[in-house]
Amino acid sequence: MPNLLDIRRRIRSVRNTQQITQAMKMVSAAKLRRAQEQALASRPYARELAKLMAGLAAYMDPQDLADAKLEGENWPLSELLARREVQRRLILVVTTDSGLVGAFNANVIKAALAQIVTAAPAGLDRTRIAAAGRKGRDYFKRHGFTIAAEKIGIFARTIDFQVARELARAAMRAYATHEVDEVVLVGNEFKSVLQQRLVSRRLLPIELPEAAATAAGASRDYIFETPPGQLMAQLLPRAIDTEVYRALLESLASEHAARMNAMEAATSNAGDLIDSLTLNMNRVRQAAITKEIIEVVGGAAALE
Repeated sequence: MPNLLDIRRRIRSVRNTQQITQAMKMVSAAKLRRAQEQALASRPYARELAKLMAGLAAYMDPQDLADAKLEGENWPLSELLARREVQRRLILVVTTDSGLVGAFNANVIKAALAQIVTAAPAGLDRTRIAAAGRKGRDYFKRHGFTIAAEKIGIFARTIDFQVARELARAAMRAYATHEVDEVVLVGNEFKSVLQQRLVSRRLLPIELPEAAATAAGASRDYIFETPPGQLMAQLLPRAIDTEVYRALLESLASEHAARMNAMEAATSNAGDLIDSLTLNMNRVRQAAITKEIIEVVGGAAALE
């Protein structure tokens, strides 16, 4: 049985840990509000951009898109719409840079591995990873996957749109040059403070919204100063940039919510452990007092 000194040391250690977890919970709660606002604000922009592309696709000349090229690249933007048999796949994995977020990263990595398994005949040798976050990067690098692009340390501050653009352009370049046949994004989407939704969606090839099909028979409601094909050439890369940027914002908000919940649970567990140790300490102390009383009574009886 441990002595009183050992138990007191253990209680002091657990109490210090409880103070740390409580502080981390409060920090995440303070950061969550701003991250949540940014994530929610990005959703209407993505929806409106999709509607704009849907309406524009009805009046688009495919040849204009085939002739258009992204600045600094030599491949046509029509390649982003081309469908191919999936032999090689790029998976954009959005995790965190630090831990203490419960099963947040494990669920993302598990979903990414599921994408690899279902991509037969593509496997480890035919799968590339674009990692946003240190945890995902470290895992896939440790298991021998090819890291095509990585962004580390981006969640410690406000996410820069340029970071999302660089990841998106790396994915577009890999797809347009036939290095991969599909690009899939895997990450967490913020649903509520208590719940995050794991999402796996195809980023490339782009599917123009279904509304474009119905708009083809509709009367023209717009007069375009710039040809629709040129406008679409600007919107397609912007749509991919926005999708990646929104995924980073959603993941950041989900990370703070997951850490807040994990730290709240850790703080509660530490309190339960302190109560249990305190009860045990009282029992040990009472046993020691009882033993001393018995020794005193026994000594007195021996003197008689």
